[in-house]
Order: sequence, then C-alpha cells, then structure tokens
Amino acid sequence: MGMTDPIADLLTRIRNASRARHQKVLVPWSRVKENIVKVLVDEGYVREYKKVKATEGAGENLIIQLKFDRESRPIIVGLKRVSRPSLKVYVGAQKVTPVRKGLGINILSTSKGILVDREAQRAKVGGELLCSVW
Repeated sequence: MGMTDPIADLLTRIRNASRARHQKVLVPWSRVKENIVKVLVDEGYVREYKKVKATEGAGENLIIQLKFDRESRPIIVGLKRVSRPSLKVYVGAQKVTPVRKGLGINILSTSKGILVDREAQRAKVGGELLCSVW
C-alpha cells in the first residue's frame, strides 16, 4: 500500500531519530523531500544530507546527518506538519506568521521552489505552508 503523506513521514522520521539521539536517519528519496532537507541544512537545523542508491529494491534514499548541541540535545526541538493532503493551507506573501516569535521557521512550497518564510516574503510570493520547525 502506498504512503498517503510522504512529507509527514519525513518529519516524523527526523523527529523520532533526533529524540532517540541517532546521528543519522534514512528516508526514501523524492525531489520535494530533498528540497525540504536542503532548507533545513541551509537554516542550520541539520548537519548535511546525502542521496544514495537503495540497498534493497529500486529507488534512492536520503541519509540525513542530524545536529546536536554540546550536551547532546537535538537542535530540532519541534517539527509540525501544517498543510496535509486532506487540508491544504495556503498563505500569501505577507500573511506568514512567525514561528515561536521568530525562533523557528516555516517552510513553504512556492512558485519559486521550496523556501523559508523570510525568503518567500523577500521574493513576495506565497504558497502552500508545508511545515514549521523550531
């Protein structure tokens, strides 16, 4: 049976791996997931990622290196899926509300690609609000 919400699966795997203090997590690859992880790397929530060939079956996987502080607490405190397949949430360029009073980020799927809320406001584009990270 196919997966209903692959983005929620990605966020759940990252959330569970960081809480369990795993150094890396393996997720099935898709272009959208890779772009979301790229945003997380650029914003400093994840160390790095690598696209590798799947060992079993066809397809490719992403290996995501998680980031921890000096006391080995995860950098990612929370991940929340906002827009989902049953309820899409769209926001305008100026209607994006800050996460945790600016301490977190919103990730949007826009016509210019997957962007952080600040970049979307700068480019004056709105889009689907995928998730929030803090």
